[in-house]
Amino acid sequence: MSFKTILTVTGPDFGNNDINLTAELCEQVDAHLSVLVAAFAAPMPLVGVEVVSELWLQERERDMQRLEARTMAVSALLANSALSVDVSSEYSELVWGDEAIGRRARYADLTVIGPNVLADETLREKTIEGVLFSSGKPLLLVPDDSSPTLKPKHVLVGWDSSIEASRVVRESLDILVGANDVHLTLIDPVEGEGHHGAEPGADAAAYLARHGAKVTVDRLPSFNRSVAEVLRQHAIDVSADLVVMGAYGHSRLRERIFGGVTKSMLDGPSLPVLVAR
Repeated sequence: MSFKTILTVTGPDFGNNDINLTAELCEQVDAHLSVLVAAFAAPMPLVGVEVVSELWLQERERDMQRLEARTMAVSALLANSALSVDVSSEYSELVWGDEAIGRRARYADLTVIGPNVLADETLREKTIEGVLFSSGKPLLLVPDDSSPTLKPKHVLVGWDSSIEASRVVRESLDILVGANDVHLTLIDPVEGEGHHGAEPGADAAAYLARHGAKVTVDRLPSFNRSVAEVLRQHAIDVSADLVVMGAYGHSRLRERIFGGVTKSMLDGPSLPVLVAR
């Protein structure tokens, strides 16, 4: 699909790097830029309530003032932009932060997380979970020192025949069709109807080829390495500009406890990663 509205998230004390790189992506595809300035309230202390609650209320007031100031600064930054732009803010309890961000992400085709948010553990986690679990929309992670583009020449698709992988391929069709080459990558694929079919990757490659994508199927052994490690190395080997993959094929709780491909790829991406679930 085409991306006509692209959202990015920032915080009260952040710089403008994430906003600027998202604006550049919007320029590439003639998209509307939506910016959400998000802040989370500290939990109310459970001891010494009569004394501490006043301090807590004062802290909340300061938080909201900083949020308002940052929102105004972002609006001023983008006031003369040639792009179509909107700027909004959200102050929520920490426990509901992901849902607040997810609600805003429902009205965008894509959410971009830049290096500033990736470096902030709380906002990174709340944004990733909010977009993936509360919006139904894809997410692009852009690590520091990378060159993000929505018109990549070389794309690696991590394919495992899951619903999540199918959905992210559908969401990124315009990108895949426009690339010079798409490496549909399967790690330790298993043949059979309940897995990848008689010829692993063939059905997905045919689907993409009918849309006009230039597809190569790469079936790779893991040799006891993690799937994330194999994908990262293969992305280097094929000079990928972008990795596309489904997210959280297992439950969120299971991924948190035991780890998984999604967690490994999202915790330390070395190049832009587009995910959906």
